[in-house]
Parts: sequence; C-alpha cells; structure tokens
Amino acid sequence: MLEYIALGMLLPSLTALFYILIFIHDIPYMIAKRRNHPQQEAIHYACWLSLFTLHAMWPIVFLWAVSNRGPIEVAPTGTAGTPGAPASSGDTAELRRTIESLQARLAALENAGSTAKGARS
Repeated sequence: MLEYIALGMLLPSLTALFYILIFIHDIPYMIAKRRNHPQQEAIHYACWLSLFTLHAMWPIVFLWAVSNRGPIEVAPTGTAGTPGAPASSGDTAELRRTIESLQARLAALENAGSTAKGARS
C-alpha cells in the first residue's frame, strides 16, 4: 500500500519538475520578447536547443536575451495612474500644461542661444 502512495506522490512531482524546467528554459525568450529583441525567435530556438545540450547553452542564451537595450513594452493594466493605462481627463490636462511650460522654456532657451551666437559674431 505504501508503494502506491509513494508512486502517487512521485508522478505529480516529476511532472511538476518537468514543467518547471521548461518554464525556466523559456525565461530568456520571455525577456527577449518583452524587450522586443530583434532576434527573439533565434533566442527561442536556442532555449529549446539548450534543453538537449544538458543546459550548457542556457547562460549564453540568457546573456544574449538581455543584451538588447531596446524599449521595454509595458502591458496595459487598466488602472489609472499606472503605465499603459488610459489617462483620465485630469491627467490629460496636467500633461498638456506640462508640455506647454516645457515648450515655453525651450523657446526661451533657443532665443537666448541665438542672441548669444549673434553677440559672438
């Protein structure tokens, strides 16, 4: 009877270990996909190849995936105030005021720079 209980515990444990191993080997691909890496499909294939090379390639594939410094895509969350969420009307008005003040400061700096150039000439 005890053998059946041990077998009943062993099979789900081995199944869970298998899926965890697959998940860990897909981490570089998930990083590459999130960072919009230009070679993300090659990284995905290298992750699977690493499974068959007894994990020897996995650190290299991981470094390959994190080597791209492209823009990181943010998944929409649906709550206001978080990245990717739709802005409320108050947020939009505040952003417009900030943009207008920055444009005014930029124009003032450009005018100061052009008058300084004229004084040097």
